[in-house]
Amino acid sequence: MKLLSHGQTSHSQAGKPSVSRCRQIRRRLVDSMACRLGPEAPWVQRHVAHCPRCQKRLAALGKVDLALSIIKSQPHRLDLLMRANSAAVKMLKHSLREAAQAQELEQAKPELSLIERCARYRISATHLAACIAILFLTKAGIFSSFDRLHTRGEAALKQYYSHQAGEDVAKDIFGV
Repeated sequence: MKLLSHGQTSHSQAGKPSVSRCRQIRRRLVDSMACRLGPEAPWVQRHVAHCPRCQKRLAALGKVDLALSIIKSQPHRLDLLMRANSAAVKMLKHSLREAAQAQELEQAKPELSLIERCARYRISATHLAACIAILFLTKAGIFSSFDRLHTRGEAALKQYYSHQAGEDVAKDIFGV
């Protein structure tokens, strides 16, 4: 095994190429295969231009891609999985349609995440949080007002006793 200094990288470790190099090569292979064998390849385009059967198939593939992109872009009802499974089960042979697994598949529903399950309580939770915040703010405001009221009331009583009974009696009562 070869030791490397700081910042130096190796393209192979014990005869094995690095992971990032492998990813890069795989990406290039996929891109190369798509250009040579995919629907955009020149020989495929030439064939499709002259073959009505392949034109129909390619058009159908385009419709499927469009439908999938529409489904992904729009919100769907929660019973979409159940409806899709039901339609798929109807396409099966009669003997397979009657199987217990087909019945389970037809009744399958998606499992919602915790956030999705709690989404219907979002407005109520927001209102509750607002009420609690108002309660805390009100409580803090009331107590600070009571503290000011207590201080002012004590000062007024001290002043009253000072005028009526004398300064020394007021000091004895209020401990100042």
